Amino acid sequence: MKVLAAMSGGVDSAVAAARAAEAGHDVTGIHLALSRNPKSYRTGARGCCTIEDSNDARRAADIIGIPFYVWDLSDRFHEDVVEDFMDEYAAGRTPNPCLRCNEKIKFAAVLDRGLALGFDAVATGHYAQLRTGDDGLIEMHRAIDMGKDQSYVLGVLTQDQLAHSLFPLGDTTKPVVRLEAAERGLLVADKPDSHDICFVADGDNAGWLKEKLGDRNPNTSGDIVDAASGQVLGQHDGTVGFTIGQRRGLRLGMPAADGKPRFVLDIEPVSGTVTVGPRDGLRIDRITGIRPRWCGTVPELLDGAGVTVQLRAHGGEHRAVVRVEGDHVEIELLDPAEGIAPGQAAVVYDGSRVVGSATISATDRSPALAQATA
Repeated sequence: MKVLAAMSGGVDSAVAAARAAEAGHDVTGIHLALSRNPKSYRTGARGCCTIEDSNDARRAADIIGIPFYVWDLSDRFHEDVVEDFMDEYAAGRTPNPCLRCNEKIKFAAVLDRGLALGFDAVATGHYAQLRTGDDGLIEMHRAIDMGKDQSYVLGVLTQDQLAHSLFPLGDTTKPVVRLEAAERGLLVADKPDSHDICFVADGDNAGWLKEKLGDRNPNTSGDIVDAASGQVLGQHDGTVGFTIGQRRGLRLGMPAADGKPRFVLDIEPVSGTVTVGPRDGLRIDRITGIRPRWCGTVPELLDGAGVTVQLRAHGGEHRAVVRVEGDHVEIELLDPAEGIAPGQAAVVYDGSRVVGSATISATDRSPALAQATA
């Protein structure tokens, strides 16, 4: 096959490209330039949007012995990922930009261009596994290395995209990948993993949002209100500085009567009101999801021993019953969750297989849970 290897400049994508070439594929390496001014996104070795990363990817391609090109997708990335990130926070939601980047950039813009150029597939360094099911469809499963499993952020991929994807690292652990990179002479063998959001240079999401949103920021101040009493406990300088489940940085004027910490329970971006309360107020067991994307056949009801939902990139699994109702999904969590915010993704699993995902639009609690936490 003719394969495009997306090379971020890190060890995972370098080894994935090397394995694809060693498997006999006709591999071409590409690095995605996601910012016209790389230093405005990330400096050092913590991200995937820097000049250093581009150079690391090029050197790896030279050692592997494959052609290498840089594709400028900065405009598309800014529109589909960065602008979406800002819009979601301005609306009081908490998005996952890595998931959106996989959906809109790596497996849409790149794959579409690659297919148009005559390539058959895109190979990446994501930790996930692909298998052919009994029905002939391509299934995506969790990686062998659960500590590195990235199937959550790939839960937006459709059957057509999976059919044109390669994940060469899904059956490997990270220590083995680093050892293999060293044995292959790849200089990125010991390069640190990327962390945080690649386009937020210092990791200060709230500060970055306040600076970039400008006039689009729906409010620059508002009240912090106690959920039980309605009492105003303090003021803040913008709802974009908060997310559901947040505990630190509230700067409240008075402690809770029971002395226990308060958490953000709700964010109202129009009025600017941030509601806080006890940790029990974060517990939910009902989720409504919109914009579902399915990796294969669209299900109607998922209810069984292996059905689970993951709600964060590095979160645990929750046993669940999932009902698909047209353009939205209703999820009943048999294991309640805490601190789940609209805008996050709910990724549905059947055992290790990824069924699909939906964007959380609302959360609630059943009467039984409400009574238990009253």
